[in-house]
Amino acid sequence: MPANDTIYSAVKNALVKDGWTITHDPYTVKFGGVRVHADLAAEKVLAAERGSDRIAVEIKSFVGPSPVHDFEEALGQFLLYIALMKRADPTRKLYLAIDSGTHETFFAREAIRVAVEDYAVSRVIVNIEQEEVASWIG
Repeated sequence: MPANDTIYSAVKNALVKDGWTITHDPYTVKFGGVRVHADLAAEKVLAAERGSDRIAVEIKSFVGPSPVHDFEEALGQFLLYIALMKRADPTRKLYLAIDSGTHETFFAREAIRVAVEDYAVSRVIVNIEQEEVASWIG
């Protein structure tokens, strides 16, 4: 299993502060002879009659030498996880967790915005310093 991302703890703490219960750390999906590991899975109870929201979260910091290369890898992981989760755990929604600075700079680039839009990449934006969820997109 790969090592945790540099913003992993801050994202996990932000989700807990936002009312989520971490249910898997990491979250493993198995389908068709393949096993993949998203960083976290969580649930949030909404109301007794409505049940709960269920999510999986892949955390990325984009601190490598090339953020474009980091994005290519993150997008590939995201799409693979979506395909497998659709079949193995269809009630759970996948989010890509990124820090607010990356969201405001790198993800604001037109090429990245277009790819995120075309591939419907749901994101949770986290203020790393405050360890709080800034926004949910998608």
